[in-house]
Amino acid sequence: MKPMILRQIGHTLFLLLLPLISLAQPSDSARLFSQEEFFRWILDYHPVVKQARLLDSQAEALERLARGGFDPKAYADWDQKSFDKKEYFSIGEGGLKVPTWYGVELKAAYTVTDGIYLNPERNLPEAGQAVLGLKVPLARGLIIDERRATLQQARLMAEANEAERQAIINTLLLEAASAYWEWTRAYNELLIEQQALELTQQRFGAIVESFIQGDKPAIDTLETLIQMQNRQLALNDAGVNYRNAGLLLSNFLWYEGEVPVEVTDGLRPPVLEELDPVMPALGPEAIWRNASLTHPEIRGYEVKISQLDVDRRLAAEQLKPRLDVEYNFLSDGSDFIYDTGEGSGLNNLVAQNYKWGLRFDFPLLLRKERGKLQMTKLKIQDAEYGLQQKRLEIANKIGAYYNELQNLLRQIRLTEDNVGNYQALLNAEIQKFNLGESSIFLINSREQKLIDAQLKLAALRGKFFKNRIGLEWAAGQLGRE
Repeated sequence: MKPMILRQIGHTLFLLLLPLISLAQPSDSARLFSQEEFFRWILDYHPVVKQARLLDSQAEALERLARGGFDPKAYADWDQKSFDKKEYFSIGEGGLKVPTWYGVELKAAYTVTDGIYLNPERNLPEAGQAVLGLKVPLARGLIIDERRATLQQARLMAEANEAERQAIINTLLLEAASAYWEWTRAYNELLIEQQALELTQQRFGAIVESFIQGDKPAIDTLETLIQMQNRQLALNDAGVNYRNAGLLLSNFLWYEGEVPVEVTDGLRPPVLEELDPVMPALGPEAIWRNASLTHPEIRGYEVKISQLDVDRRLAAEQLKPRLDVEYNFLSDGSDFIYDTGEGSGLNNLVAQNYKWGLRFDFPLLLRKERGKLQMTKLKIQDAEYGLQQKRLEIANKIGAYYNELQNLLRQIRLTEDNVGNYQALLNAEIQKFNLGESSIFLINSREQKLIDAQLKLAALRGKFFKNRIGLEWAAGQLGRE
C-alpha cells in the first residue's frame, strides 16, 4: 500500500511544482525601482508632462503678441490728382508712430505737397515740413486702455498656465503613485505566498519522511499535500496580480522619442517591511496654510479673479468721456527753430509753428458700458464663490487624508503585533505537533491565520504610502520644481 501512495504523492508533487517552475517570479538580482526614480521618469518623458509644458511656451507667445501693441509703426501716404493735363495736387506723408505704456502716442512725420489746386491749408514750405507731435488722453484711456489691458492679461495668463501645468502634473503623479503602490503591494503579497509555499513544501517533505518511517499516518501527508496545492493556487493568483500591476504601472513609463516602456523582471518595488511608515512632519493646519499659498487650483482661481479685475478696470474706464489732445511741432523743411526775424526760433516753435486739436465724445446713456461693467462684476463674484468653495474642499481633503494616515498607522502597529502573536501561536503548535500533541489540521489553520494577517499588513502598509502621496496631492505639492 505504501509504495502506491508514495508514487501517487511523488507524481502529484511533480505536477504541483511544474507551474511553479514556469511561473514568472521576480529575479533575486532585480534592481530596486524606487518611487523617486519612477517620478523622475514621468517628469522627464511622459507625454502629458510635455504637453503641460507647452502651456509655458503658449504663455510666452501670448505675451509677445500683446507686446506687439506697443511696437512702433512706420506709415506712408501718397495722394496725387492729375486731370486735363493739369497736376491738381500731390500730397505725401511718411513717418513713425510710437505708442507708450502711459497712453501717450508719439509721432514723427515728414510731409510734402505740391499742385496748382492745392487746398490752401495744405500749403507747406517748398522743402516740405517735418512734424513732431504727441497725442495724450486726458480722460478715457489715461489709467488703462486696450493695449495695456491686453498685456496685463497676457502676463496673468502666464501665471494661469503655470498653475494649470502644476495641476496637471499633480494629478498625473497621484495616478502614477497609486499604480506604483498597487504594484508594490502585489509584489509583497507574492513574496508572502512564495514563502508560505516554501514552508509548506518543507513541511510536506518532513511529513512524507515521517510517514515512511511509520511515525505519521498517511492522512497527514494527504492533508499537507492539499494545503500545498492551496498555497500553489494562491501563489499563481499572486503572480498574475503582480504581472498585471506591472502592466498598469507601465502605462506611465515612456522614454525619449515618445517610446512606451514596459516594466520587466529586472526591476522590483521595495519590500514594505523595510520601509518605516511615519506621519508627516507638519500637521494638517500647517499643511493647509502652505497649500493656501501655493496650491495650483487655488492659484488658478486667484489669477482668474485678477484677470477679471483687469476687465473690470477697463470697463469702468469706458464710463469716462473721450477727451484726447494732440499737439504737433511744425518746421520749415526739417528746421524746427529757424529764425523769421520776428523773434527767436524757439519762441516761434512754441508760440506760432504748431498744430493742435481736441477731440471729445461721450455716450449719453452709457447702457453698453454699464452693462459690460455689471457683467464683469458678476463674473468676479462668481469666481470668488468658486475660490471659497475650492479652499474649503482642499482643506477638507487635507484633513481627511491626514486622519486616514493616522488611522492606518494605528492599524499597522496593531496588525504588526497581530502577526507576531500569530507567529508565536504557529511556533507553539508546531512544537506540540512534534511532541504528538497536535495535528496537521491545527498547524494549517494557525498558518493560514498568520498568512492572512501578513497579507493584511502588506495591504495596510501599501495603503499608507499611497495615502501619504494622496496627502501631498491634496496639498498640491506633487511635482513642484
